[in-house]
Amino acid sequence: MKKILFTSVAGFALLGATPIVSIPASQSISAADRAEGAKSHPELLAEYGGIYTGAQADYVTRVGRKVAAQSGISNVEKDFTITLLNSPVENAFAIPGGYVYTTRQLMALMNDEAELAYVLGHESGHIAAHHSEQRAKITQRDSILGALGQIFAAKVLGNGALGQMANAGVQRLAVGNIMSHSRAEEFEADDLGIKFMNQAGYDPRAASEMLASLGAQVELGKRIAGDARSAPKWAQTHPDPASRVSRAQGRAQELASRNSYRNNDTFLNSLKGMLYGDDPKQGVIEGQDFKYPTGRFQFTAPVGFTMSNSARAVTISGSGAEGQFGSGGKFNGDLNAYVESIFTALGEGKGQVTHTAIQNATNNGMKAATARATAQDSSGKLIDVSVVAYQFSPTQAYYFLIKAPQGQGLGALQPLVLSFRAMTSAEVAAVRPRKIDVVKVQRGDTVQSMAARMAYKDNQIERFTVLNALNANTPLVPGRRVKLVAWG
Repeated sequence: MKKILFTSVAGFALLGATPIVSIPASQSISAADRAEGAKSHPELLAEYGGIYTGAQADYVTRVGRKVAAQSGISNVEKDFTITLLNSPVENAFAIPGGYVYTTRQLMALMNDEAELAYVLGHESGHIAAHHSEQRAKITQRDSILGALGQIFAAKVLGNGALGQMANAGVQRLAVGNIMSHSRAEEFEADDLGIKFMNQAGYDPRAASEMLASLGAQVELGKRIAGDARSAPKWAQTHPDPASRVSRAQGRAQELASRNSYRNNDTFLNSLKGMLYGDDPKQGVIEGQDFKYPTGRFQFTAPVGFTMSNSARAVTISGSGAEGQFGSGGKFNGDLNAYVESIFTALGEGKGQVTHTAIQNATNNGMKAATARATAQDSSGKLIDVSVVAYQFSPTQAYYFLIKAPQGQGLGALQPLVLSFRAMTSAEVAAVRPRKIDVVKVQRGDTVQSMAARMAYKDNQIERFTVLNALNANTPLVPGRRVKLVAWG
């Protein structure tokens, strides 16, 4: 990345030769940005599981406003909306209009208030530097993890005959390649986040520690086998965590700050009892299974395919085929009409899509209906687009939308479609939430003994050490407080 000489950044004169955006000493959020953010905010809440309410959310808002007050934006109470999202994905991001978000899963990875201040400061930096306006040109979102690539009413079928499926809810945590200037923006937001947290009285060294934990969590996610959850692709195109860690360490050293405020105990107290991982009310991914105890059904993705669960749909991705699972619109008891409604939605409201005759069958004790159409993908290749619908009850139906190479029908995702079934009462009862617990290390406790208390059957030591920013070989000091993931 090309370097330019530092000029000025609203008094942030510690930085050397790395590019950084210039920010006015005082500014306000424009009416246009307010309108854009207000329009996107409800969609983001719907996509990310809604607002996580309670003491944790209030805590995030207080810290966020404290840090955002350092951004030069005039009215923090009015101009910033800071939200804790009920999402099992480690992420934080910002959109125009002063909307700042972090997920409960990322909050759980933090170990003190200063780390939270850095994350929220980073996102406030994106807003103060107007990065979203620049990144909108490449249709990506500002994010501490990179680009979210949110596409509401996503183009899941390219630009051919089926075009855009309205309200599909097929979201991607990261899509495409991040432009080189977006990497520069992330560095700028890192710098601004460190500046803002320091001015708010926090220890700036917490920034590099948060980034190190984030990098370790991403690597752990890559290593955990047998989990069908889609991994964020930002790590492939974004500034690598190691370079961001070392860069943040350098920035903190250059500040020569005497701030040491971390507020570890208050922060850990706030985490206790917070939901961790999937919210069973929204469905859980366990291995290759997606289970939805509220609706009492489940299905299984074939080995080699990954799943991403949102509040609107489950996306299934892999080599040779892609799929989406959702509930569609209202169901009046006519399964064939339900299938027709899906194809109508695929037609962008321009009329009914030509498809094969609807075939009816029974699978796992449920009525099923399926039909297939031919479309073009974004490269112009002909593909099969299949809709398979199940009548789950007299008033509820679900659908699979499968995209595969022409002539393959359901292709490699046929086992997925056939695996859809009702859960037994015992299976429903077995799906339990996980929550954060905070405990004191007792004499004789080790990393291994504490890790054995984690509510997982696999990678317990790795999960415990990453969650607490520890080394597996580091002796635990009696009296130290550590986080555990326990059954709710």
